Amino acid sequence: MSNGRTGKELGLDPGEILKTSHGRRSIDVFKIIAPHKANWEYVRQVEGQLPILYGDDAVEIPGARSLIDALIARSAPWAIVTSGTEPLVSGWLKRLSLAIPEHLVTAESVENGKPDPACYRVGLGKLGLQDRAGEVLVLEDAPAGIEAGKAAGCKVIGLVTSHTMEQVVAAGPDWVVRDLESVRVVGEQDGKVTIEISNALQL
Repeated sequence: MSNGRTGKELGLDPGEILKTSHGRRSIDVFKIIAPHKANWEYVRQVEGQLPILYGDDAVEIPGARSLIDALIARSAPWAIVTSGTEPLVSGWLKRLSLAIPEHLVTAESVENGKPDPACYRVGLGKLGLQDRAGEVLVLEDAPAGIEAGKAAGCKVIGLVTSHTMEQVVAAGPDWVVRDLESVRVVGEQDGKVTIEISNALQL
């Protein structure tokens, strides 16, 4: 969400919105701060405007594009599991000219958002890896997402890109890195890719 724009529209303090929105679905935030707006039509409308209104302000996480390209080059299975709605994530992917995954799990895909692990379980199912969660790597920058990935049984790398080091570590990831320049694909064998993690902030 755009906290300032939405806060002004609803007559709420943007800071209060921010406190409750870290890595969580907008519809879950609205259930707390503005229950009368907690419906998919409104949330999809608001989020769908973000890439249009603020696309010029978007900054890629360093290393993200090259990591995705490396996975695609090796035909490795990958998915996006996000707390955003389909209009939001599709809009950003288009605006930034990023690859569109075969498998996409959005806010509308599950009844309960992160930190509930349902979204990652859906993602594992789409990838056909529901019985191999421990072999799946999740990349997350929000504490709620880190907790969801761990609860789904996956290995998790926490990125210190949107939250403090302390917040990321407290969520319990397996590794912590500054950004995705520290994560790269270095090999492939028997349908599995090997990932190298460098400059880890915490193991």
